[in-house]
Amino acid sequence: MTPSFLSAFSNLLGNEGRYVDNPADPGGATMWGITERVARSWGYDGPMQDMGVLTAQAIAYNRYWQPYQLDALDPAVAFQVFDAVYNGGDAVRWLQESAGCTPDGAMGPNTIAAANALPAAKLIGRFDARRLLYLAALTIWPDFGRGWARRIANNLLAGEA
Repeated sequence: MTPSFLSAFSNLLGNEGRYVDNPADPGGATMWGITERVARSWGYDGPMQDMGVLTAQAIAYNRYWQPYQLDALDPAVAFQVFDAVYNGGDAVRWLQESAGCTPDGAMGPNTIAAANALPAAKLIGRFDARRLLYLAALTIWPDFGRGWARRIANNLLAGEA
């Protein structure tokens, strides 16, 4: 695991709680933000409340960091994308639209080059604006919108640090 990932994962845990099982959440029960469905698909078979942070970290690295080539991005931008991929939505398209490249949903060299060509703060602002627009349009916004808005506000503050 890379230093950029470890830092991003530490920041991510500030956004995620421990065990949560909210009936209004379509993701179901989560621990460290990892849904039970994802945990089971990675071979975790214990009670969700008992899943250790190192298990969540390994899942996060292999499912939400490496496939998106986030080490190739500025660490502040990588964190924003990581958090969005982890939380849900079409993070790669948001990144592509924010960077001004063709939004095809595939993270590749063109997306990475376009993202790295912009100042991180500008890209983060555009990215998080797109993310908020998406979230605000969801039917579950009344249940989760306040928390999502706080999450993104904290992410913006982290991105400017």
